[in-house]
Amino acid sequence: MNSLFIDFRDPLFSIIMFFSIVFVIAFISYWWNRYKHNEDSKYLDKFLRDFNAHPSKEDLRVLISGGELSEKSWLLLAQSYIENGNYEKSIEIYNEMLKLPSRENTTETMFLLGKTYFKAGFLERSKKIFLEILKKKPRTPEALKYLLLVYEYMKDFKSAKDVLEPLGELGIDIRLESAYINAMGLLNRLDISQDVKAHALLKMYEEQQQLFYLTYEYLFRINPSFAWNNFDASRSEQLADLLWGLEAKELDLDIISQNGFLREMYSARGDISLASSSDIFEFDVLIGLAGKANATLSFEYICTNCKQLYPFVFTRCSSCHGLDTSRLEWSLIKNSSKDFSEDNNSFQ
Repeated sequence: MNSLFIDFRDPLFSIIMFFSIVFVIAFISYWWNRYKHNEDSKYLDKFLRDFNAHPSKEDLRVLISGGELSEKSWLLLAQSYIENGNYEKSIEIYNEMLKLPSRENTTETMFLLGKTYFKAGFLERSKKIFLEILKKKPRTPEALKYLLLVYEYMKDFKSAKDVLEPLGELGIDIRLESAYINAMGLLNRLDISQDVKAHALLKMYEEQQQLFYLTYEYLFRINPSFAWNNFDASRSEQLADLLWGLEAKELDLDIISQNGFLREMYSARGDISLASSSDIFEFDVLIGLAGKANATLSFEYICTNCKQLYPFVFTRCSSCHGLDTSRLEWSLIKNSSKDFSEDNNSFQ
């Protein structure tokens, strides 16, 4: 018996027991973590299946009224549906949340519902939501801004002007918005001629010095000679895409010859030979090629506010709704239209 107790007191035995206990604990912890990971994965898979199954309107009503998830959780779920382009489910969630007896965040939910209606293209419904919010809380700038957008998209520029007044009273700078609404209201009038619109639009620009691109895009499209006569050639770079797209017969060579940027651009395009090089890489390459290679310029437009990239020009960004935030960028591309023209001519 004494020898047995001596064995228990042996330091080697203590070390063996210590590492054995550590091994057992590590072994149990490892398999417990594996089990929990598998259970969590099953729960996540089930949640994703339920999420992708798009519960019916009745299912949403039961789930939301049951109170199993917080309102914040439902708002996050609705936002995830919006990001996936499923506006219908997002709208159903917001509408069901507004039916809850507690309705802790009624105004916030109504605002999100109005925004979703707007994104989905339900402008009349969106208008009603924002008007209801403003009826309860008139000094809500975000609701006023979206109501302004709704009226603009509905081409109801008279009502849009009415919204500008309370925005101004809230201390918000509305000069650019006002200029844009007035310009769009003018361009959408059917009772005056294009020539009258062109003169009126130019006068508005000269008085306010805003919406340069919008103004000259319309002038060059309607009456290029009138546009050239009133054009500030020092700002040619801001209209490079418009000027590049003009037909040769629409060019004013007197104005072009007096401006360095225009000389280089139209020399690059091949209309004239008044520049042998350019500090602008794309122009310099095209001037050097002198029409020997099939290349042209391609234009893209970046919103300086939200950095969204568009293949087409815009005055109001469709992402952040900023006004006059378009920045022009160009690059060299293959001239596919020239290839097409040559292919057609080969059959003649």
